[in-house]
Amino acid sequence: MNKAELIDAMAKEAGLTKADAKKALEAFVSTTAKALKKNDRVALVGFGSFSVAKRAARKGRNPQTGREIKIAAKKVVKFKAGADLSNTVK
Repeated sequence: MNKAELIDAMAKEAGLTKADAKKALEAFVSTTAKALKKNDRVALVGFGSFSVAKRAARKGRNPQTGREIKIAAKKVVKFKAGADLSNTVK
C-alpha cells in the first residue's frame, strides 16, 4: 500500500474527504518526526511505538572491492509492534 492508497483507505474508513485524510496523515507524520528528532518516544497503544536508537560506529566491507570501510555512528528510527497489531497479523 502506498501513500495515496493509504489516504483513500483512511478517508473511506473514517468517513472523511480525501483532502482531510491527507491532512491528517501528513500531520501525523510531521508530528511524529518532530518528536523523534527530540528523542521522544511515540507510543500508540495497541499499534506500536516509534523510538530513536543510537547505532555505534562499525567496520564494514565494500561489496565491490572487498575493502574494509568505516561506517559512522548514527541515530536510527525503530518501530516495535504492539500486541494487538502482532495478533492481527498472525
